[in-house]
Amino acid sequence: MSDRAIFMIDTCKHALVLAPHTDDGELGCGGTIARLIEAGCSVIYVAFSTAEQSLPAGLSPGTLKRELKDATRCLGIPPENLIVFDYEVRKLNYVRQEILENLVLIKKERQVDLVLMPSLHDIHQDHSTVATEGLRAFKDKTILGYELIWNNLMFNTTCFVPLNGRHVRKKVEALRAYQSQSGKAYTSEEFIFSLARTRGVQIGVQYAECFETIRWVM
Repeated sequence: MSDRAIFMIDTCKHALVLAPHTDDGELGCGGTIARLIEAGCSVIYVAFSTAEQSLPAGLSPGTLKRELKDATRCLGIPPENLIVFDYEVRKLNYVRQEILENLVLIKKERQVDLVLMPSLHDIHQDHSTVATEGLRAFKDKTILGYELIWNNLMFNTTCFVPLNGRHVRKKVEALRAYQSQSGKAYTSEEFIFSLARTRGVQIGVQYAECFETIRWVM
């Protein structure tokens, strides 16, 4: 990661995280969120679907929304910086214009220096919709695409954010809030630390998260 990129992370004052579904932001950039907030950055988290239709049987409606509130609280995001939409899971492409209009409104109402969102190479239909509309809405901002390796057909490792163990630990704690998703391998502590260690090795630090540089505005 370049010195300019490190400077950006440590001096960024207003960041926006775009999560197609609850937990995507934590999975893709939870450690970076923790580092940004630790450095005094205001982080806004936007979730577009609470994925009610894919909840495991027996869980009550609103489960993922409650878990999202707990998870973002673990990372240090205040409730007023959490924006949750209730679009139907796997059908975001049918409401892409509405999503774009929501993003344009957020841009008008909130200050944003840095956008963290899914990679443009993410093959999940909801993720690709949010990434495409995010680029359209924030094309004049710095945009980094976060890594979700189970969805990325390819991924350009062009930006790394060094993390300390405490940042990765906060990411793990945030993901533990999603008890409804606890059976998935990519939410496990072992996986989270292993991936962070792998990305750290690539740049000579203990831990890191990796991003695609989609747009860089100095």
